[in-house]
Amino acid sequence: MNIHEHQAKDLLKEFGAPVSNGFIIFESKEIEKKIKLLNSEKLVIKAQIHAGGRGKAGGVKLVDRSEVQTEVNKMFGKILVTHQTGPEGKKVKRIYIQEAYDIETELYLSCLVDRESSKIAFISSTEGGVDIESVAKQNPEKILTTKIDLKKSLTTADIEKVIKIFSLNTDQKKDAKKLLNALYNILIQKDASLIEINPLVITKQKKLVCLDAKMNFDDNAMYRRPEILKLRDLNEEEHVEIEASKFGLAYIKLNGSIGCMVNGAGLAMATMDIIKLYGQEPANFLDVGGGASKEQVAAAFKLILSDKKVKGILINIFGGIMRCDVLAQGVVEAAKETNIKVPLVVRLAGTNFKKGKEILDKSGLKILSASDLNDAAKKIVGAIK
Repeated sequence: MNIHEHQAKDLLKEFGAPVSNGFIIFESKEIEKKIKLLNSEKLVIKAQIHAGGRGKAGGVKLVDRSEVQTEVNKMFGKILVTHQTGPEGKKVKRIYIQEAYDIETELYLSCLVDRESSKIAFISSTEGGVDIESVAKQNPEKILTTKIDLKKSLTTADIEKVIKIFSLNTDQKKDAKKLLNALYNILIQKDASLIEINPLVITKQKKLVCLDAKMNFDDNAMYRRPEILKLRDLNEEEHVEIEASKFGLAYIKLNGSIGCMVNGAGLAMATMDIIKLYGQEPANFLDVGGGASKEQVAAAFKLILSDKKVKGILINIFGGIMRCDVLAQGVVEAAKETNIKVPLVVRLAGTNFKKGKEILDKSGLKILSASDLNDAAKKIVGAIK
């Protein structure tokens, strides 16, 4: 689960990190009252959407205090199109206004769960303000990764390892200590999976300040983090993904033409790969899980068909707890209810697969049966052509 920059900064401030001064507004009329909280004559207005690249899309503006109202009016309701939003873009519905800083140096700092080593990884770089992925490709020597065992708190030695690439003075190191402890504690206490500060700046007054912040949280932990769950902004999420979450389905919309329904994340990835191998693109990632009910399967089928780009559907069920007869019944009911008009290829292998095949064969629907994954991919790609 993602949250907005202003929410991330509030959390950082709550945990003692040095954060830029600013406020959030949801309507232009809020400015007159809230702007009194800021002292700077130069201010930055920042569109709040769940996507990077806002600055290049016109979503970040440096303005004089007297220009704030005019620029905010222009930004509210604007559709920002960035490399992360897709061509449809995202509409600006909230704006963060912060004090501008005289910047001397831009740095990068992030904290995340490293699944490979089962440790907490801090990534620090002197190349702040740009995509860290670009730095990793072009100047990998400018990135320092420090992996730390899970424990109650960071040691002074841990902190020194993370920040040594920054060449900070004594006062800046004190602020860095507060910041690193805040990142670590939020990660542990709030079930964050990634916290990114980019840029982390040193001002000309030699102060260390978090100028931007991004946080992701573990969806599976939200049942025990109601204070984080309430920060969720449904306006920033795909409608079908919200619907999928209501049925306990793992669904991610993609841009292809072949809808996929699979049981198991690994098998779903393999299914998408083989679709690409045969020259087409998947329209979605959809894992119905190991024990999906007939109702969940029907909901999953309808979600796939709600995407107008879908020209065919591939259902791939293999082994595990998932009962093929339950899936088949759900597919038949949903297909009849939605009056499906696109090709449908089904590959079943596992519990009650013979019963499942029998249900599909007797359904009266035009269903192409596949013997294995390779056969299924060939058939669905051939069918939509």
